[in-house]
Amino acid sequence: MQTTWDLTPLYPSIESEAFLADFAAVQTSLKEMALWSKTSFQGHDAAADVCTYLTFCKETGSRFFRLKSYCNLLLSTDGLATAPGAALEQLEQMEALFAPIDTAAKAFLATVSNLDDLCKNQPLLLEHRFFLSQLQEEGRHLLSEQEETLYATLRSTGVLSFVKLWENTTAALEPVVNGQALPLAEVRNLAYHPDSAMRKAAYEAELSALQTAALSAAASLNAIKGETITLCRLRRYASPLEMTLTQSRMDKEVLSAMREAMASARPAFRRYFKAKSKALGNEGALPFWDLFAPVGRENKTFTYAEAQDYVVKQFSTFSKELGDYARYAFTHRWIDALPKKGKRGGAFCENLHPIGESRVLTNFSGTFNDVLTLAHELGHGYHGACLKEESFLNSDYPMPIAETASTFCEILVKQAALAKATPEEALSILESDVSDMAQILVDIDCRFLFEDGVFSARQKGPLSVEQLNHLMLSAQKETYGEGLSAYHPLMWVVKPHYYDADYHYYNFPYAYGLLFAQGLYGLYQQDKASFPDRYRAMLSLTGKASLKDVAASMGIDITKPEFWQLSIAQCLQTVEQCTKALESYQK
Repeated sequence: MQTTWDLTPLYPSIESEAFLADFAAVQTSLKEMALWSKTSFQGHDAAADVCTYLTFCKETGSRFFRLKSYCNLLLSTDGLATAPGAALEQLEQMEALFAPIDTAAKAFLATVSNLDDLCKNQPLLLEHRFFLSQLQEEGRHLLSEQEETLYATLRSTGVLSFVKLWENTTAALEPVVNGQALPLAEVRNLAYHPDSAMRKAAYEAELSALQTAALSAAASLNAIKGETITLCRLRRYASPLEMTLTQSRMDKEVLSAMREAMASARPAFRRYFKAKSKALGNEGALPFWDLFAPVGRENKTFTYAEAQDYVVKQFSTFSKELGDYARYAFTHRWIDALPKKGKRGGAFCENLHPIGESRVLTNFSGTFNDVLTLAHELGHGYHGACLKEESFLNSDYPMPIAETASTFCEILVKQAALAKATPEEALSILESDVSDMAQILVDIDCRFLFEDGVFSARQKGPLSVEQLNHLMLSAQKETYGEGLSAYHPLMWVVKPHYYDADYHYYNFPYAYGLLFAQGLYGLYQQDKASFPDRYRAMLSLTGKASLKDVAASMGIDITKPEFWQLSIAQCLQTVEQCTKALESYQK
């Protein structure tokens, strides 16, 4: 069975005629549009100029995205590969040529007092009315054309070099566990190992390895967050958080209501951590290395083939379309499944709108959690499939809604598994479910506090490894509290979301995804017959609407605290059920 993905639908290789032809076509288009932008938006037919710009974004933007995605996907499984790395650097330099073109369009749109008048009788503009409104808002935060071009030009040799430094440094790590050097991703998977001694050895090996990478990681983090602080000030955003919320199409009031609901759940999770610690035979609170320890007499493992069959079967209980989607992804090699040297850790899904497909990376080791990861990432892919018929420009959705379809698919698999489990299996599944909830409702808030603290402290100067460790520990203690007896001060080194130069605060979207998905699952339970079609229609809307309007299409008002409190209450019912089961568990 194939466990590596097939990227040939994108390009046969970096050296292929198709790749080189697209590369040259993008270069030519950028040069032509750069000349065009110098005299555009100055005549009487502004609508025609906007149509020209949108056509360029659809065609050249889509081709550029395809090229860059291909390079990134190659590097994700071999971080030190030279050919895709060199090509990616060229693409990043080329990306600077978009700046004057985009700046001209956004600057003009910022002056338009009535966007509806501009779009009138223009099918292309009407189709992209929301996209244009987003550009209009960005236009209000523009630098000058020269400054935008300079910033875009310097990125590839500036902040993006620090992103690569972090990626290469962590990809090369091989912690030594019980005398054996293993890829970092494989060592992190040992957190789910049934043997406590192995989990602790893996934790200690990870800490030791991360310590060797901490100086490089700190330099990278300081550069990335430092640039963001400067850029926000120049673009007249009050803070990086305000900029992120604007990009997320989300109001601050919604974030506050959601985080307040999350904080109210901390006591219940701390009781759960203590109950789990006791069930594992520990004295006192839960040590960090036991956070993901399996609990139960039957800890079922899966071969990759069994995991595929399981996901397809459970997806099919929701709708034939979802089950068929997963089956197609598996049989057409859309997934790179197993850990290996040079491969990045964790998991992700890349939706490839230009070819109407997706690619999924996981580090599968056979646990039920790995099955859930497959379901999660394929949920992202299904979201992309629901946008396949949309314009490329209407296929880009904000971070919070990005985690909704993925989390919904996880819930489907968990609930289906619980329905057919033996009592022993049910405890394992239930505990795994609550462990995942803890990661989202406790650890995600921990990550938010850490990143918020980094942005605040970074304004005063670069942060040392010791300062970053202190911020990490402070955030862990505030959120996990007395539920843990040992922490992970170097967790900031290994989490990739902190090192994304384009997205910041990529933490609260996971909480939004879980809680919004919980609300959607409640609707599904009320009307299983009509819900799949309504759900698909909602996902197809996500590239051209605000979070508030997307939720409203399902009859949900996310501006009301009551919605978030109800979703938290649903989660806490499961937490309480699990805690009671753990308290009576006999190992």
